[in-house]
Amino acid sequence: MNLDGKLVLVTGADGFIGSHLVELLAARGCRVRALSYYNSFNHWGWLDELELPSSVEVHTGDIRDPFCCMQLCEGVEVVIHLAALIAIPYSYQAPASYVETNVTGSLNLCEAARAAGCSRFVQVSTSEVYGTARYTPMDEAHPLQAQSPYSASKIGGEAIAMSYYHSFELPVTVVRPFNTYGPRQSARAVIPAIITQLLAGKKRIQLGDLRPTRDFSYVTDTCGGIMALAQCEAAVGEVVNLGTGRETSIGELVKLIGQLMGVEVEVEADPRRLRPTASEVMRLCSHTGKLQALTGFKAAVELETGLKSTIGWLSQDRHFAKYKAELYNV
Repeated sequence: MNLDGKLVLVTGADGFIGSHLVELLAARGCRVRALSYYNSFNHWGWLDELELPSSVEVHTGDIRDPFCCMQLCEGVEVVIHLAALIAIPYSYQAPASYVETNVTGSLNLCEAARAAGCSRFVQVSTSEVYGTARYTPMDEAHPLQAQSPYSASKIGGEAIAMSYYHSFELPVTVVRPFNTYGPRQSARAVIPAIITQLLAGKKRIQLGDLRPTRDFSYVTDTCGGIMALAQCEAAVGEVVNLGTGRETSIGELVKLIGQLMGVEVEVEADPRRLRPTASEVMRLCSHTGKLQALTGFKAAVELETGLKSTIGWLSQDRHFAKYKAELYNV
């Protein structure tokens, strides 16, 4: 399937990855229906920062409402489902909210897409469903381990989507991005947490555990992989990783960002930023062979290049002003 000219619904379009995806889809000639989470202020999240072409229509709503989902899917050919509660620490405080949004919300969208006869449904999941690596690189057959309420809810969302593929022939692809970063990422994530504290003039920054490793993927690579899979007929009914296959520890990441910003960085352990011991995911590193075999797509942005871009974006006063570096928000 070629996405050009198709009407594509992007849920979570007001967020970090979603806003980048809307831009890229519109640039390639898609008509985009962008869902922004309803609020009484009529804020569209990061979409407010973009110059949206006439091919993008913004809707406000909530995927927890099945009637809203039915309306959103009317006339849509492709659904890319990104909307989710994603902050792992907050999932310890409000686990029911994660089930309502990430599981029930996915159910509502699958049913709406089935009723509308959508041609493709891309369920965007997360590498957190794997838990700590039992082996690396981690392929799609790696066991799933729910080490947080968040990861459990994403496993549930995947299962709902795949059940619609098996039960109702909804053309589903499940995508598991590893750790995406870049401009517009929320301050609760580790890369903007490091950069914003340094931009605020701190030489001694607060972080959690420095030992865990992650597979960091720049946001345009994540979006490019999602788009490649949305067009790939052979990916229907499949679960596919999105990552780089490279592993970097948080400690190594701090050193690299410090070097790029010309700062000697000291780290102070902040107990609030530590996960419960058995909940911490110590290693994540993706096997990308399936993605390349299906689509030919491969991540192109090196970590240092992506970090420079992210630092440059956050260094702009109008962007930095949106982040509260002095506060830790779960």
